[in-house]
Amino acid sequence: MTFAIVGMGRSGEAAKKLLLRQGTLSEDIITFDQKPGLADEHDPAALLARKPDVLVVSPGVPLANSWIVEARAQGVRITSEIGLACDVLAGEKLIGVTGSVGKSTTVALLGEGARHADPQAFVGGNFGVPFCEYAVEVLSGIRPRAKWVVLELSSFQLENCEPLSLDFSAITSFSPNHLERYANLREYYEIKWSLLDRTRGPCFLNSRGGDLKTWALQHPGRWVLVGSENPELTRFQLASARLIGRHNQDNLALAVSVGLAAGWPTSFVERMKSFTGLPHRLENLGTARGIRFINDSKATAMDSVLTAAAAATELCSGSSHLFLLLGGKDKNLPWEQLSVLKDHPRLVPVFFGHCGELAQSRSGLDGSVHAHLLEAVRAVLKNAREGDVVLLSPGGTSLDEFRNFEERGRVFQEYLEKEAGLNPL
Repeated sequence: MTFAIVGMGRSGEAAKKLLLRQGTLSEDIITFDQKPGLADEHDPAALLARKPDVLVVSPGVPLANSWIVEARAQGVRITSEIGLACDVLAGEKLIGVTGSVGKSTTVALLGEGARHADPQAFVGGNFGVPFCEYAVEVLSGIRPRAKWVVLELSSFQLENCEPLSLDFSAITSFSPNHLERYANLREYYEIKWSLLDRTRGPCFLNSRGGDLKTWALQHPGRWVLVGSENPELTRFQLASARLIGRHNQDNLALAVSVGLAAGWPTSFVERMKSFTGLPHRLENLGTARGIRFINDSKATAMDSVLTAAAAATELCSGSSHLFLLLGGKDKNLPWEQLSVLKDHPRLVPVFFGHCGELAQSRSGLDGSVHAHLLEAVRAVLKNAREGDVVLLSPGGTSLDEFRNFEERGRVFQEYLEKEAGLNPL
């Protein structure tokens, strides 16, 4: 059989490795990517002229592309990197997680629990590591088979993962997203909801997940609504977890509910509770000089900033202040949405970077403006006092000063360690 791998990002490369490991000859694998220099073919017509038997389509490539539709009509099998990996499974138990927001944190929490129950557990999918990399390592003898596999599944992946069958699943939230790819919001939600069709056991739903509860009540099925207030979870005292924010309490409740259904030893809950968050996503960096520091460098949208500000406010008490670092590079963002923060009684906005002045002007928030992030942090350290909270949740992208949001968050933390004596958690 001839395989054509469509999209040569990380998932495409992993799919190629697996095909080669399974004995497919290199001459029977065609690579395709419209970016020059990444693949054998760059023109869809030229690819189809080579008459592949199977298209392995990466999630970022819409199946609605006319040439993919044409290939399917001609009898070409359409599959994905996840589909190829599923063919290698032999008894692993699978948990799948999707949602508009919150799925990465929920998957990370489930990963903590799964590794507690099974040190060989695999955590991946849309969450960093392609599923095919697991399959290659198993077939190569590099690692033993996992008892538990936890997969983050985007809507794009759910469109095209025919062999996938899950033991348990969870949906974190429904809110508008990816409407550039789907005809309307209903279509997007239906793709997410298709997770239930792939799940043999119950699917757990966040009761405060945006439109999710309303949608679920209109769509009967094997689902269970979960919230941090659920009586069966009170014995675990989830409020004492190290994650920041009410929304993360719900993510934790969701993950704990899945773990209990999976039959993991209940000691897994304490491991989940000790999780401090994904790097650069409301990451609790700890304290220095009695000041709490939070790294939310990933936040490059206004709703993310508002969620982070609400979560950080929960850590403020008495007369303490919240110093909010805003700025970076603009991407035509609606900074005016931050005007609701004017009513925050002890908010201290501090602007920085290429769009610092723009963000200040459009948001209507009073605050100092600095050319660079570290200048802004230096100013904050001069004014913050014991009990205050400092939150980097910039809204803008990192590309004015840094390669990516990871570097921005890392520089923020390293500066605090050096200049303020921050001890990493």
